[in-house]
Amino acid sequence: MNDAPRSRIALAFAAVYLLWGSTYLFIKYAVASIPPLGMAGVRFLLAGAILYAYGRARGQHPPRDVHWRSAAIVGTMLMVSNAAVAWSEQYIPSGVASLLVAITPCWMILFDWRGQRDRRPTVGVTIGLLAGLCGLVILVGPGSLRGEGGLDVRAALVVIVGSAIWSAGSLYARHAPRPSSPQLLSGMQMLCGGGVLTVVAAVTGQWRGFSISATPAVAWWAFLYLVTFGSLVAFSAYMYLLTVTTAARVSTYAYVNPVVAVLLGWLVAGESLTPRILLASAVIVGAVALIVTFGAAGPPSRSPIKTDEYPIASTDAA
Repeated sequence: MNDAPRSRIALAFAAVYLLWGSTYLFIKYAVASIPPLGMAGVRFLLAGAILYAYGRARGQHPPRDVHWRSAAIVGTMLMVSNAAVAWSEQYIPSGVASLLVAITPCWMILFDWRGQRDRRPTVGVTIGLLAGLCGLVILVGPGSLRGEGGLDVRAALVVIVGSAIWSAGSLYARHAPRPSSPQLLSGMQMLCGGGVLTVVAAVTGQWRGFSISATPAVAWWAFLYLVTFGSLVAFSAYMYLLTVTTAARVSTYAYVNPVVAVLLGWLVAGESLTPRILLASAVIVGAVALIVTFGAAGPPSRSPIKTDEYPIASTDAA
């Protein structure tokens, strides 16, 4: 770490751990009354507009056309992934959705390996990949796969595919042209992805029958929470951490968020916390820990990471 105040760093980690982990629960409350694709679209349009305006107000140079083109591709892929979570939480518990999203590092490793065959996964990463697969089998359960269990396999598969799309978009973003400002970049991605989702929601008739006045207050509070704390506060904390500590430390959010989501779903929403879910949680979180720990090529970096080296805003698969 550099000379940044430890109290500020601790608060930033708390925001990334708790706020991002809590978004799964608030998504569940929001989509109970608001169309999921429309909710996700408007959420990211608002957050993107705020971030973009903030970046421009700080005097950042306006992005070029090539920046908008790459932001449209990456933003659409990332926001579609988030919308997949929102849609699926109509049918599966928020804690289960968070555990399915937690396998995103597995997709990242597999896609990266396929693109660069000379970069074989290490033994630790391979064990993590196999453990993650076992955790998924435990979580979904053979009964559900045969149509006999209580878990909606269709919704679970949508989350898994969405995580794969998120990973592909993230890998593409590594080399895509981008502005130097992380605020502009994230705002552009959210604006583009949110715009696509909003159009799709309108074309598919998701808003048909929706009434603003009939929507309960809890849904609007959940939506407001997602825009402010999920997409703005937690993201800003994440970008701040990337400037004051190592990527390895920051990446620990990948296996803390699911724990927070599962516990909140159980405590607040009364979601089931069965021995199978607990076992699957332990296996999946352990698998992600292995992948995050051993996934970096070469020795882990000990120097702070510059924000402009990170091409994507981790709006979180939530």
